[in-house]
Amino acid sequence: MVDYLIVGAGLYGAVFAQAATARGKRCLVVEKRPHIGGNLYTETVEGIEVHRYGAHIFHTSNQTVWDYMSLFTDWIPFINSPLARFGDELYNLPFNMNTFHQMWGVVTPEEAREKIDAQIAAAGITEPRNLEEQALSLVGRDIYEKLVKGYTEKQWGRPAVELPGFIIKRLPVRLTYNNNYFSDTFQGIPARGYTAMIARMLSGSEVQTGVDFLKHREALTAQAKTVVYTGPVDAYFDECYGPLAYRSLRFETRVLDCPNWQGNAVVNYTSADIPWTRIIEHKHFAFGNQPKTVITREYPHSWKPGDEPYYPVNDDKNNALYARYAERAAAEPGVIFGGRLGCYRYYDMHQIVEEALADAAAVMGTPDEAAD
Repeated sequence: MVDYLIVGAGLYGAVFAQAATARGKRCLVVEKRPHIGGNLYTETVEGIEVHRYGAHIFHTSNQTVWDYMSLFTDWIPFINSPLARFGDELYNLPFNMNTFHQMWGVVTPEEAREKIDAQIAAAGITEPRNLEEQALSLVGRDIYEKLVKGYTEKQWGRPAVELPGFIIKRLPVRLTYNNNYFSDTFQGIPARGYTAMIARMLSGSEVQTGVDFLKHREALTAQAKTVVYTGPVDAYFDECYGPLAYRSLRFETRVLDCPNWQGNAVVNYTSADIPWTRIIEHKHFAFGNQPKTVITREYPHSWKPGDEPYYPVNDDKNNALYARYAERAAAEPGVIFGGRLGCYRYYDMHQIVEEALADAAAVMGTPDEAAD
């Protein structure tokens, strides 16, 4: 018997396992994929740490979270400064004075604000009914048409006029020449990759990869006092109320025989006629100077059973359906549901860490209390 059977060796599962073993608990971690790390998984290719499931930059303003994560890795300081490519035009992200200068040739915050306000007024939208109207009411037509519309429609697989406005409740408009995508105090990339960081967090637990919990639920559950489940919540309950909706991704990774292909870690492709949403050049996360480079094209697509669910579709219909699953999950004896899929909610990494530490403390107390 173990104290906790943890389903999923991603970030939530690794944090919970580490918190439990620090309190003297025994943990068995099972993972459906053939490797640990979940979507954070990195592997070394041509001397470059490749983010196999898309770019991940750890960022937080929570000192406690940063200090905790720093127990398991050193950091490469990294400021996320993606570019957006529309045809042959390049724009800095997030929307800032560099973007506005590239778009309109303006040079002062006052000029930029006047340009944006004039386009918002021209749109004449006071009560947005969909994502397109929401964007037009926030940033005007030029930015929407070049930098929002195509990218968003590819990401969600639907026309912007059919998407709910809350997806972009606000679009940041920064009237400074600052390309820092995040405004958090702490930002970085694990120095030896995310996989090495997760491995250190799981070092006190027994880990089994290639194990499908839902296919072996009875035998696995019998080994543990408590189950910590991070898979899709609807799958846990055999989709008894119907399936929740997700968006999935496909990654196409190539090794190129050149030292530098696009000059930046992330370039978003915002034109509707380009099938991928972004290209990642992994060496630029770590200022690499290897003779070759590795790039990944990221293609969003609709989800179907058997695909990896990456993003919950948190529209009104699916949120109402999830509420039914959440009510049942809360009443499920001996099971803790956590993470992006277990809670059907989009989390950033620092939010996952906060949630896992809070859940561990709620059932086990603080490490000092557990020792007492």
